[in-house]
Amino acid sequence: MQLTPDICYRALRTRDARFDGRFFVAVRSTGVYCRPICPASTPKRENCVFVPCAAAAQEAGYRPCLRCRPEASPGTPAWLGTSATVSRGLRLIGEGVLDHGSVADLAERLGVGERHLRRLFLQHLGAAPLAVAQNRRLLFAKKLLDETGLPMAEVAFASGFASVRRFNAAVRAGYGRTPRELRRARRGSSRDRSETVLKLPFRRPFDWQGLLDFLALRAIPGVEVVSEGRYTRSVEIGAARGTIRVEGPSERQDCLVASIRLDASAPLIEVAERLRRVFDLGADPGEIARHLRSDPELARRLDASPGVRVPGAWDGFELAVRAILGQQVSVRGATTLAGRLASRYGEALSQPDAPGVSHLFPTPAILGRARLAGLGLPGARARAISGLARAVDAGRLRLDASRGLEDTVRTLCELPGIGEWTAQYVAMRALREPDAFPAGDLGLRRALRSGNGAGPMAEKALALRAEAWRPWRAYAAVLLWTAPERA
Repeated sequence: MQLTPDICYRALRTRDARFDGRFFVAVRSTGVYCRPICPASTPKRENCVFVPCAAAAQEAGYRPCLRCRPEASPGTPAWLGTSATVSRGLRLIGEGVLDHGSVADLAERLGVGERHLRRLFLQHLGAAPLAVAQNRRLLFAKKLLDETGLPMAEVAFASGFASVRRFNAAVRAGYGRTPRELRRARRGSSRDRSETVLKLPFRRPFDWQGLLDFLALRAIPGVEVVSEGRYTRSVEIGAARGTIRVEGPSERQDCLVASIRLDASAPLIEVAERLRRVFDLGADPGEIARHLRSDPELARRLDASPGVRVPGAWDGFELAVRAILGQQVSVRGATTLAGRLASRYGEALSQPDAPGVSHLFPTPAILGRARLAGLGLPGARARAISGLARAVDAGRLRLDASRGLEDTVRTLCELPGIGEWTAQYVAMRALREPDAFPAGDLGLRRALRSGNGAGPMAEKALALRAEAWRPWRAYAAVLLWTAPERA
């Protein structure tokens, strides 16, 4: 849907939750910008300026509303109204590229010029890349002030600020108040210093059980556990190690709840972003469903599994290794092999505090040097994992959003032992490419049997049919994999 000013104002007047995060309204008379669901009195039409993202309002001099809390919105879907380059740039900014690097570094990783990148961001988002990154840090800091009891210095570091001084200055400039003044107004927070609790918003509908079932079948023993409606895993962020537990949504709240236990301070903004990728919380299920319903088979599956998400990955390298292990074996077999790999080469947690979670997944540096004998791995698969690990460790391969889908698949396929299926699967889950589609997958071909019902659909026929599903083929794949079990 094209978000014209008239449509935006109608959504604002009715406080339509479907538009939450898809745009923000800057109010000239108050100097504040709000979500379309803000409970404040609706401003006059002539006082409203509608912007595609919070950073555009911030850069224009507006302050975030303290009532509707823009930091609590489900986020602007990165693909709406943007070019492919901007979409990938937003994902890299979400991964923290501009927390430690420059716009020139970001442009180089995207393969474009710095001036051209700035022009694209201004054209599609109304804000420059640096403004997007600064707004991201500011809103996350406000979230931590509201939802946690972390000391101010830890809030600054956890939000991606280089110093407490910059944190204080950014909050004063953004909110017109000091961090302590903002914290005094908070409604409540976690006081347990050993655990930080964060709320991760999303858009309904949300097929939490379907997502959890998918992850449960593929959980790596010792690294991940899915039980009692929760997902728990070991994590390593910089020098910090520990566990994260994620619980599903309640009927009253459109958010997941993450409980984070780490043995040292860490950039929680990166933790939150990774979790958003794992559970695909930035998806707009309404937009995706409207497109995929043009196919009758997918429409039936959407009815069975509304709110489908593409399960992501905590770490791209971990997912790529898991994909290689899954070549030509069952899901259960690949999971067993991954557990052996983690047990032998992964670092043991010094203070495991979650049942069944005992190890970190091994790093590229470790697996690049390891002799992967005695694990039950075929030689070709062991060599493929070693080659992947060395390529990632040396920086020859980046498992992020630096390049588009075609470039990513081509680069992965150049590595020995990695074919089209593996590359598309990695792009789909680890790199968050919404149009990735492993057309050769036997499960997908069986889900759409040939016309006479005698056997799986041919790969070419499936690829041709999937052209109509662009740019959401990854979501169609998840529906074809999972919906029959729940239909």
